[in-house]
Amino acid sequence: MNMNYGCASLGLIVLSLCIPVPAFALTDEDFQDAASGIFDPVMQEHDIPGLAIGVTMGGKHYVHVSGMADQEAGRPVDQDTVFELGSISKLFNVTLAALADQRGVLSLADPVSDHSPALQGTAFGRLSLMDLATHQSGGMPLQVPDEISDNAGLIDWLAEWRPEAGAGHDRSYSNISIGVLGRLVAMAFGQDFPTALQENVLAPLGLEATYIVVPQEAQGDYAFGYSKDTNMPIRVNPGMLDAEAYGVKSSVTDMLTYLDAQLGQGQVPQDLAQAIQATQAGQTQTAHFQQAMIWERYGWPADLNRLLAGNDSSMALESQPADRLDSPDTKSDGVLLSKTGSTSGFGGYVALIPEEDFGIVILANRNYPNQVRVEAGIALAQRLIEGATAQ
Repeated sequence: MNMNYGCASLGLIVLSLCIPVPAFALTDEDFQDAASGIFDPVMQEHDIPGLAIGVTMGGKHYVHVSGMADQEAGRPVDQDTVFELGSISKLFNVTLAALADQRGVLSLADPVSDHSPALQGTAFGRLSLMDLATHQSGGMPLQVPDEISDNAGLIDWLAEWRPEAGAGHDRSYSNISIGVLGRLVAMAFGQDFPTALQENVLAPLGLEATYIVVPQEAQGDYAFGYSKDTNMPIRVNPGMLDAEAYGVKSSVTDMLTYLDAQLGQGQVPQDLAQAIQATQAGQTQTAHFQQAMIWERYGWPADLNRLLAGNDSSMALESQPADRLDSPDTKSDGVLLSKTGSTSGFGGYVALIPEEDFGIVILANRNYPNQVRVEAGIALAQRLIEGATAQ
């Protein structure tokens, strides 16, 4: 079956959402046609060397791969290719934090200073661990300042930090706050972050190709990213709080296993399953979405304008008003959970639609605009779901 889903630009993808979708049984051929039709033009327009798309739908997995993981070596992308996840890594961080809460290792309501006495009496020390998990700091910058090179320097800087005047607990997207959360949670487990994540989250979920440091035996699967400015091959550089904030690498196959766990599927230890569900609950309300523990909650069916506004660069670069909900919003019907992630050479997107038992992951070795990823991903999700419903 040959279905024409071409859409080279944002405008054409918008248009495609309005076109009636023909009924079809979701065979792998149909999935490949749909994924190619939507993403081939995106790859061409944004000069994306390689791409892997995974969909889990009703417990069945579909994978589409295209292009090169390593252009110089001529190594193509396959289902085992390892990509840098960028800020999608933060989902693993908060899963560990929620698990610590489930096990009574700590409480997410604890102030930071309970776990870092050096910050007692400081503005940062008064923030709760849940504030860190939901970017609710009121002015924390996105990146760790360049002059900070060790833990002592980080603590000194945090002790001197002050929230923006009048900001209250506004949402400020930050690698610092989420990075500190990861460190404090790992300390509560009595481990460093990579070890705590591996032993308590990655291994129990059966994620065998998900790493903070890609081991030598997996280097042949590790894609090169490509700079959007020079097109030179690049990989993420080590940095303060990198493991906790943006340092996870994974394959499309492993990410589908992770999304299955997020959807309540598979053999997952009970406390870990409960922790995963806790990360999905809405905690604060912004102008465009509910902020959960890193996940961003939108309505489903998708309001595309709201989705694009929520993925505008201002949401990461500027503080935004956000009000704490009276109680966590745990409903799953009518909800789209969304998260983008990037490093200098990679761009990714994951989304869940729990009521449809649907998840999607998009991994590319080029950092291309978030809004393009989101719009193309949602176009594919809507097409597949509507097609399956219509059959």
